[in-house]
Amino acid sequence: MRIDLNSDLGEGYGRWELGDDQALLSIVTSANVACGFHAGDPTVLRRTTRAAAERGVAVGAHVGYRDLAGFGRRFVDMPPGELTDDVLYQLGALSAFTGLAGERIRYVKPHGALYNAIVHHSDQAAAVVEAVRSFDPGLAVLGLPGSEFLRLARQAGLPTRREAFADRAYTPEGTLVSRREPGAVLHDPDQIAERCLRIALGEPITAVDGSEIRIEADSLCVHGDSPGAVQIARTVADKLRAESVTLAPFTD
Repeated sequence: MRIDLNSDLGEGYGRWELGDDQALLSIVTSANVACGFHAGDPTVLRRTTRAAAERGVAVGAHVGYRDLAGFGRRFVDMPPGELTDDVLYQLGALSAFTGLAGERIRYVKPHGALYNAIVHHSDQAAAVVEAVRSFDPGLAVLGLPGSEFLRLARQAGLPTRREAFADRAYTPEGTLVSRREPGAVLHDPDQIAERCLRIALGEPITAVDGSEIRIEADSLCVHGDSPGAVQIARTVADKLRAESVTLAPFTD
């Protein structure tokens, strides 16, 4: 068995720091790096991409709505063409810094409200797909299994990869429980690690209503801004390796 372990990184801005990127980069195999619209500034982008390259961690573009104040967690109703251009702008910014680090963008993962919107919002999903296709038609995208985003990406010929969330609760339909709801974010490292093992092995997990669901995944995400993120990521990695699951990037 083999699976990727990713985390959202580079989410500081100016004097504001969020998460322990350096510690997480010693654990995860892929880094979703903020591109400056929901978080991250040029110095943060350069520092994060350089550190990821030094550790052999695959760099993905974590693109989002232009919403620094809301951390990209508020839906933005915008014309598809503008969203395509915004995503292209972010890809261009991150590409400059990955190039300086002797690396390149390996995949694209939308952030926050954009990620959730394009599970069902066809116009915005198509806009993100068009941005990725225009930038690099061979670039992989990472998203929620069964989402409109992954369906349209496959249709456009983009490599698609499925993601599961280590520290988020699921609805019976296999979507994420809103952060506004109690219990949406999980905190117990051992509980999270056990659930990640079940996902990696293709076994069912328990949804928020107590029902059992199966989540097919090529990558597991630990949110870098969650309290105890480093301990959670380390516990998950140790649990998977102890059960002979290999951790490796899903990209070449």
